[in-house]
Parts: sequence; structure tokens; C-alpha cells
Amino acid sequence: MILVIAPATVLAQHRVSYVPDRSDAVIYQINIRTFSEDGNLKGITGRIDSIKNLGANVIYLMPIYPIGKIKSVNSTYCVSDYQSVNPEFGTLEDLKALVEHIHSRQMAVILDWVPNHTSYDHKWIGNKSWYLQDSTGKILSPPGTPWRDVAQLNFSNMDMRKEMISSMKYWIQAANIDGFRCDYADGPPFNFWKQTLDSLRSIDNHQLLMLAEGKRVDHYKAGFDYNFGFSFFEGLKDIFVKGKSAKLIDSLNKVEHLGATNGQEIVRYTTNHDVNGSDGTPQELFGGERAAMSAFIISAYMNSVPMIYNGQEVGTPYRLVFPFTSKNIDWTQHPSLTAEYKKILALRNKLEVLRKGKLSSYSTDDVCAFVKEIKGKKVFVLCNMRDKTVSLEIPKKWRNVSWKDAFSGSKKQFKAQVELKPFEYIVVNQ
Repeated sequence: MILVIAPATVLAQHRVSYVPDRSDAVIYQINIRTFSEDGNLKGITGRIDSIKNLGANVIYLMPIYPIGKIKSVNSTYCVSDYQSVNPEFGTLEDLKALVEHIHSRQMAVILDWVPNHTSYDHKWIGNKSWYLQDSTGKILSPPGTPWRDVAQLNFSNMDMRKEMISSMKYWIQAANIDGFRCDYADGPPFNFWKQTLDSLRSIDNHQLLMLAEGKRVDHYKAGFDYNFGFSFFEGLKDIFVKGKSAKLIDSLNKVEHLGATNGQEIVRYTTNHDVNGSDGTPQELFGGERAAMSAFIISAYMNSVPMIYNGQEVGTPYRLVFPFTSKNIDWTQHPSLTAEYKKILALRNKLEVLRKGKLSSYSTDDVCAFVKEIKGKKVFVLCNMRDKTVSLEIPKKWRNVSWKDAFSGSKKQFKAQVELKPFEYIVVNQ
């Protein structure tokens, strides 16, 4: 049986696209259940201006689709219908209104897409050949995972692929969204992603951002704009918490960019829904608030596109447990920390050299240090990754050079060495 889907009304993007260049993006992840007291799409609208003021220009909505009831653990990644809105979150009209509001603020919207599996009561489940089966014909959950609430799709089935692509097109055409964050993108094969991205990018009048939650090098060749910085994140934790050399971050930065030969980027983060719920807040993961901010500035400035998880910017001190938590975010709890996030992101948005400059590393065992250069502009970033005062020997070419503090504008000049307080960061430019 092949499902026939009625064509959606096509909504063109605004004449001026609000999709930023790859390297100019700042992504803000929204867990709809925790974001507002209402826990729905309408509850997001009132905070869009705050997100824009923070410095973000791409809103990433976690899965909005109906959740299966068979074997359910209430996870939004257990999708029962790829072309409907979860009634818990609202309606298609609510989504369209939210997207229109976000676009009116010159920001883009991407949806979380769950390509590997569906719920056991998804409308596709009658097509057994669309799913992975054992020798007896029983549909399987994803092998090697604890995810027993979902059924693994079979990417060898061309009919399933076509319906998957059609479902993704539906949201672009019906709700005017600007791309997808593709969950566990390392699961589906390369030729599926190549087929999918070629098809999506053929839609007229729509510029898309495509984010692979994966680290396979061939994602770039398939046409993704971004891979996830898994290794970079783990490396940051190892340096801050386990005392590994800060030079590790340089090698991880290089490795993650292998294959990114056409301007693609790495999305980097210090928290997201997965690690926040299971491993801890940024303060827990990196050893306190100051350590978390030092980690964030490295993630935001070092050949990266930064991603912020809702509540991170106010220093939410408790975990937002996924898939469901009754805790809400107190948006007023840490105004000085929010101001610091704004300051860091505002500088990134202001300085092209931070977003697109060529990087030269000068890291030591304790300090992540790098210079970025473009079009005669330079920026020098130094971050102490230790809970103690350390000294950094300044490379000779950058000594006695006229800099200015990138945040305050005051003049600055380095001698042979600079002393950095615990978890202190310094950013200068010229």
C-alpha cells in the first residue's frame, strides 16, 4: 500500500529571506514543554523578542508532531504522524502564526525531524516492508538502543523514502519553515540524505538550513550545512573537568571540519536537551558558572556556529529532564548572566572576523588561545580553562601590538606574558 498525500498550499518565504548565511547563524533550541507555563506553541510567541535580543537568529523547535500511545514513554521523538501537530502543543494554525511572528523579527525557524523511527501506531505501520523486521517478520525497535517505544524504519524501501521526503516538504510548503535539524543523522544512509536534500533544495523560493545531528563526514557531501560538534563538546568537558591539555581542542576542531570543503560549519554547544536532562547543567558539567562561560565563549568563537538551549542564558540551576518535567524556567533569575551571554553573542554578530576569520592556534596545556584574521581585521581570544591563575606566553608577533578590548573598547597591549585569573577570558581585536 502506498499512501497518497494531498498537496499542501505552498507558502513562499518573504521576499527578503530571513535565513542567515551558514556562518552567521546563532541557533536557539526550544523544548516546547519547558519553555513556557502553557507548554505550547502559543506560549513561545511572547519570548521571541527576548531571544532575538539575546543574539540568536535561528529558532529550532523540538518535535512538534503527535506522540504514539503504544509502548509510549511520552517522548516527542516517538512520532505517530509526520504531517500533524501534537494537540498538546496546538494546531497547524498556531504553528503558522508562530513562524510568521518569528519571520517578522527577521529570524528563521527550523523543525526537529525524526527520520530513523516512528511510533508503533504510526499510520505507516501497516506497510511492514517500510520497517526493519526480524526473521519471523516482527517489526524491530532500533537495534543496539534502549528505545523500545519506537519502530525502526527500513531505508532500503524506496516507497518509504518518498513518503518521508514528501512529509518534510509538507512543512516547508504548509508552514513556511526554513529547514530541519535531523535527529541521529548518522543512522540513515548517505544516498537517502543526498536524495532528500536534493529534493528539498529544489523547492522554489525557499532557502533552507539543514542541520545533521551527526558527525559523519559524508553529511557535507550529501548537502547538509552543519554537523554536530559531539567530539568538541566531550573534549571541552575532558579539559575542564579531567584536566586534559587545552591543546586537545585544537585537534578536535580540525577533525570535525574534515570534509567541510564548501563553507559548511559545525554546530557547537555547552548544553542541549539530551545532556541537560541526563548529564547535568552547564554549571555541573564544566565545574561552575565561570567555567561554563569560558566553555561557551570557546564554543561560540572557535570556527563554530553556537547553539543555546532554552534556560541556559539565565543559568537555570536544575536539570530540565527529558521527555517531560514539571519544572518551568524562571526567566528573571540571573540577569547578570543573561547580560554576559548577550555581550558574547553581540560581539560575534558584530565582528565578521569572529564568524569567518581564518584561525591560527596558540593554545597551551591550560589556555585555549587563537587569532582569527580576515580582510585585514584580527581578533585574539584567550580562555583560561583552569580553576587557578595561569600565565600564557604571548607569541612574539602579537607582543607590543596595539589592540583594543573587544568588549569595552579600551586600549590593550601584551608583553611577553599575560596572566589569566581562574576561568578568565580575554578578547581583543584590531
